[in-house]
Parts: sequence; structure tokens; C-alpha cells
Amino acid sequence: MAGTEVALSVALGVGLAAAVGFRVFLPMLIMSIAAYSGHLHLSSGFAWLGTAPALLMLAIAAAVEIVAYYIPGVDNLLDALAAPAALIAGTVVAAAVMADLPPIVKWSTAVIAGGGAAGLTQGITSLLRLKSTTLTAGLGNHAVATGELGGALGLSLLALGAPLLALAALALFCWFAIRLLRRLFRKAAAAAPPGA
Repeated sequence: MAGTEVALSVALGVGLAAAVGFRVFLPMLIMSIAAYSGHLHLSSGFAWLGTAPALLMLAIAAAVEIVAYYIPGVDNLLDALAAPAALIAGTVVAAAVMADLPPIVKWSTAVIAGGGAAGLTQGITSLLRLKSTTLTAGLGNHAVATGELGGALGLSLLALGAPLLALAALALFCWFAIRLLRRLFRKAAAAAPPGA
């Protein structure tokens, strides 16, 4: 496998894994659709992701997950459950698209880069939802859920079409989200009464 192909397959894996941090099942569904339609080659051992039963299962899971994030209270509970699930799913999707790599390289990269990217986006969006819940009593959580849904869909499609651009979009999102969180935390600290 040429160096460029390796870089693109790693970028694709990291991009899809980062999208899993926004929503666990939607990026997996998009990957399954691409594999089922023959537009995505999966590494050995992951061909099951491109089958009709996997497609149906992931479609149902994605629909339930999307709706559940719009239910107040359930969204915060899902964040707690989604953190470990995103790490595992991020590792799986990254490994699934890193074809023709030696197993030790594929799994090391999938765990570190894929799981790390999923954990990073999941952590940032969980903090944004927590701040939204605190500042708006949960009324702003629908905007966070819609942003996460758009992020999962957009980043998944971008990763499939232009993996290197997906990495750039991920870096931009992280930079913007961290700045926003710092501003929100500073504003909350300034508004807190002295001695609290």
C-alpha cells in the first residue's frame, strides 16, 4: 500500500471516528451504506458492516439515538452512556476502514487516533450540553443536539469524500469549541458570588 493511500485510510478512519463522538450510530450507518453500495472497501473481518442486516440494525439504532437526544434529561443520561460507547465505536470504525495495514499498526492507530478522536468530540459536546443545561435549564439542549446531528452527518460525509478536509474540519471544530467553553466557564466564574 502506497504512503498516500495509508495516509488517506488513516484520515478516513480518524474522520469517521470523530463523527462517532457526535453520534455513535449515524456515522456507522453512513459507513455501512457506503460499504453496502460498494463505495467503501472495509478491511478483513469487518465485511459484516456492509451487509443488509447491519444496515437495518444501524438504521434503527441511529433513528432511536437521534430522537432520544431531543428528550430533556435523557440527553444528559445518554452522554454518560455514550462516552465509553464512542471510544469503542471510534476504534471499530477506524479499524474497519484501515485496510491493508499490518494488524499491530492498524489496531494501534485505531485505538489511539480513532478512539482518541471519538473521545475528544464526545467530551467536548458533553461539556457543551452540560453548560447548556446549566445556563438554559435544558432549553438550549435542542440546539446542541441539532449541532451534534449536523456534525455527525457532515463530518461522516466529508470523511468519505475528502478525508484530509475532514481532519481540518475536526481541528477547526475543536479550536472553536474549546474557545467557546473557555468563554462560558469564564462568564460563569465572573457571575458567581464571591466566596461561592
